[in-house]
Amino acid sequence: MPVTADVAEKREIFCSLLSDPVIKKFFGDIDQAGKRLEFMFAKPEIETPCGLKARSVSTSIYMDNSFRNTLSKIYTSPIEAIFCLDTNQSLYCQLLFGLLQRDEVVTFGSIFVSTVVRAIKFLEDHRKELCCNIKTGQLSNWITDSGCRIALSLIMKPNPELADLIENICCSKSWEGIVKKLWPNAKFIKCVTTGVMSQYTEQLDFYGGELPLVACLYSSSEANFGVNLQPLSKPSDVFYTFVPNMAYFEFLPVKKDGHQTMSGEVQFNSLSDHHESTEMKTENQNIDPVDLVNVKLGQHYELLITTSAGFYRYKVGDILMATGFHNNTPKFQFVARQNVILSIDADKTSEADLLKAVKEAKSLIYPLGFILAGFTSYGDTSSAPGHYVIFWELKVIEGSNNKELDPKIMMECCYKMEESLNYIYKVYRKQNAIAALEIRVVKPGTFDALMDYHVSKGASMSQYKTPSCIKSKEALKILDSRVIEKFFSPKTPA
Repeated sequence: MPVTADVAEKREIFCSLLSDPVIKKFFGDIDQAGKRLEFMFAKPEIETPCGLKARSVSTSIYMDNSFRNTLSKIYTSPIEAIFCLDTNQSLYCQLLFGLLQRDEVVTFGSIFVSTVVRAIKFLEDHRKELCCNIKTGQLSNWITDSGCRIALSLIMKPNPELADLIENICCSKSWEGIVKKLWPNAKFIKCVTTGVMSQYTEQLDFYGGELPLVACLYSSSEANFGVNLQPLSKPSDVFYTFVPNMAYFEFLPVKKDGHQTMSGEVQFNSLSDHHESTEMKTENQNIDPVDLVNVKLGQHYELLITTSAGFYRYKVGDILMATGFHNNTPKFQFVARQNVILSIDADKTSEADLLKAVKEAKSLIYPLGFILAGFTSYGDTSSAPGHYVIFWELKVIEGSNNKELDPKIMMECCYKMEESLNYIYKVYRKQNAIAALEIRVVKPGTFDALMDYHVSKGASMSQYKTPSCIKSKEALKILDSRVIEKFFSPKTPA
């Protein structure tokens, strides 16, 4: 998408609104207090057929001179590590820089919570090697990126005392609160935790200890939308106050299931993987979007934007609920993506439906000593009737003596999910038009492998979101090759 001077100016204003009045109010002047350990990953530019340069929004930010000029003062990661094209080398070096400057770190995070969890797991796997590098002052040979090696050579020297301290922390019996232990001056963890990212908050709460999870901004590649004025809110209670001059915002009323307008008469097509721009003409021509000042509390809307960069009534694909006002400006809660992600027959299961069902089901495994580390889904139509398949990666809670799954409880999880799905799904289940829901438990590390696959295909690690539904045959092979147990719903939902 085009980045104009106006777009760049709006982005700068948007970020200053957050850092000055909001973050300072709750956490003080972060930039004066120390540095941010944020995991950032640039992607290489591509050239369009007409010769124009194209890059991701985050990469554009990292290439901006104002970012580069302040980088060393504000962040622990150098530009060389951010632009390292090997994500494992980049992540290793960013962790190493963060550990070498541990006493200066005041915030910890990335764009999405999934990246933060991945970084902590990566640290767990490489902690001995990292400590060895710090102790000897020598970088591992497998780090071959010249930029990373040169940048690290400027600050690395043998530090056995620091290495022993980090090793003792990492060797403790539990990794609960490990972020605060390794970076004792950290004030909060910054990342997006809403929508599909909510599946990772339980893990990050464990690793973060008492550190609050702060979802600062609501934005996308197309435009910036809103600011979280209460950053200490729990992830489930985050509301974003829209900044009216970032774009021209309009809101298309939808029912709570995200499929129909309030009139109940007009059915909108689901969004595909590629969003679309539309003049919002409907079948009966009488359903219009409302502007920002005319939204109603409690109503669900699909967000549309018109920007100075050329988007006209662009469907962002997000479903929001109006929850209140800050002065006269509406506040919204992110509900889900606007798309039907699972469908076998005439059933339509949205991302919000699926998230609700997973939340209900995972509550059954926590008392057994397990937490859900990741999930995704797909509609299996290889046999008739087809059925929903949910992939779960489970993590044993530290201190739990139970290492085995109880088949009865897992089957009850399947049933609990079916019970939580919508009326149409249950009707088709009773008619045997849809077979019993299946949960496939996968090996630990499977969702890391899924992320690696998408990154290898060009996705940015810092912007990667685990898909709620798998479309790629290659990705499905990765999941199926790591399945260790399968469970089915034992009965038809009421």
